[in-house]
Amino acid sequence: MRVNAERLWQMLMDMAKIGATENGGNTRLALTDEDIAGRALLLEWAEKINLSVHYDEVGNLILRRSGQNEAALPIVMGSHLDTQPKGGRFDGIYGVLAGMEVLQRLDEEKITTTHPLELVVWMNEEGARFTPAMMGSAAFAGVIPKQQIYDSTDKQGISVFSELVRTGQLGNHPLARPFQAYYEVHIEQGPVLEKNEISIGVVTGGQAILWLDVETRGRAAHAGTTPMQMRKDTMVGTAAMIVALEQAILQQFPEGLVTFGEMQVANSSRNTIPGKIQWTIDLRHPEDASLKAMENATYKLLQTLAAQRNLEVSISQHWLSPATYFDTACIATVQDAVNRLGYSNQTIVSGAGHDAINIAKHCPTTMIFIPCIDGLSHNEAEDIYAKDAAQGADVLLNAILDYDAKYAAPADQKYVETVE
Repeated sequence: MRVNAERLWQMLMDMAKIGATENGGNTRLALTDEDIAGRALLLEWAEKINLSVHYDEVGNLILRRSGQNEAALPIVMGSHLDTQPKGGRFDGIYGVLAGMEVLQRLDEEKITTTHPLELVVWMNEEGARFTPAMMGSAAFAGVIPKQQIYDSTDKQGISVFSELVRTGQLGNHPLARPFQAYYEVHIEQGPVLEKNEISIGVVTGGQAILWLDVETRGRAAHAGTTPMQMRKDTMVGTAAMIVALEQAILQQFPEGLVTFGEMQVANSSRNTIPGKIQWTIDLRHPEDASLKAMENATYKLLQTLAAQRNLEVSISQHWLSPATYFDTACIATVQDAVNRLGYSNQTIVSGAGHDAINIAKHCPTTMIFIPCIDGLSHNEAEDIYAKDAAQGADVLLNAILDYDAKYAAPADQKYVETVE
């Protein structure tokens, strides 16, 4: 069985109109009016195929299709509809709408699975308005306490809880409900599949991620009256740390990644030597032990450079997501579906954080990747091909049916081929 490629693409284009930016991207930050408008459009499609609608205690949106055995645990698909500021049209959104297309196709074919099926829109995956990222799935899986989620505020001091109430997204569906399995289809957000001319990434897990908060302190002084050799220049010192750390990671950790995404200069002025700078470091590696070694190297290098420049530096851990290994049975259903469909494929480890990383702590989980053009994501120019979108959804559909049959049918019942 295959999905309706034209309908899936049209849904993606319709969703992209909400929060559209001037250069072809989207801005729908979590729990803003634009985010809620995106959810409302999804609910219009859900109503047409009679899905039941629920909200849980942190605003995750759950759409449910009944199964033959309503007492069975649900097989769940999901991703997110919130975006980065001036982000892309497909990051997360594709996974939600591919799941909606799967449910629409099953409705058209009048196929009732043994397990109930659910489609979840996780709240604040991006972490662009509220931190940390993957907030809704983290609360669901018990990774972060619910109250911590409620108390989190954006840069204007507005709390998650107050926005859940204002937007009507606060529900009473319990967190940590048991799932039979969880599948998430997503754009790769990197260049590997496109470079290798591969249609489907069979995702085996996600790499470890560490966010560090850094504060560099020197001495604020006048730009025109302070001799160069007498300065405690925080800006130059921070710049030296960034360059040196990038080189150290490149040389010592070939599979490692380091990113410097945010910087705040206290009391900044054009003609003042900065006295304090707060900045961030994002470290990633497929292996936990190597990520820890990267962290240790970072602490040592920054402290050494600060001492050389007569500066002070403090480093604290903001968030850690250990390496994740997906469920072998779920991976097998994806691989089997790809093989039957005849799509080119390769195994791949996710470089980005996804809700599936949290849900893997809760139930059997896996992901499916499709290529994105030029490997570009978190950018208004983020793009995919309609054919790739359809093929990823085809794999999702067949993997779901495969899992439903294998884990619900009697032992002597043979699996029925689902590809037409």
